[in-house]
Formats: sequence, C-alpha cells, structure tokens
Amino acid sequence: MSVREFVKIMLAKECMTLTQLAKLATENSDKKYTMDGLSHKMRKGSLDFNDVEFFAKLLGYEISLKKIGKSSDNN
Repeated sequence: MSVREFVKIMLAKECMTLTQLAKLATENSDKKYTMDGLSHKMRKGSLDFNDVEFFAKLLGYEISLKKIGKSSDNN
C-alpha cells in the first residue's frame, strides 16, 4: 500500500477531504499545510513518515507494526 492510498483510506473512513486535513494539520502544528502541497507530495511519493504519523494521530489512528510469520515463537 502506498502512502497516498493509506492517507486516502483514513480520509474516506473519516468522511474528510484533503483540504480539511490540511486545515486541521495547520491548526495543530507550526507548519503550513495546503491541499495542493499534500496532493503533490502524495503523488510524488515524497510525503514524510512523520507527517503521515501526525495525520493519523489527528484523525484518531495509530500506526503499528505487526510481525508476520508462522508463529510468534520463532523470534
């Protein structure tokens, strides 16, 4: 899954637009976010992980890692 797909899924689940996310992010940080800027970074694949994690937290999500394999005893 790409970062673009990840962000779009979160936005769809929250019935929110990229413009609304940009406004919310700007209000909750010291950075200026715009819909055009976010859209451009998502298309290029250059959206920073810290920003994605910040957006997830703003929308009430957390990003976690889950080890895959036959069993958790094979560490």
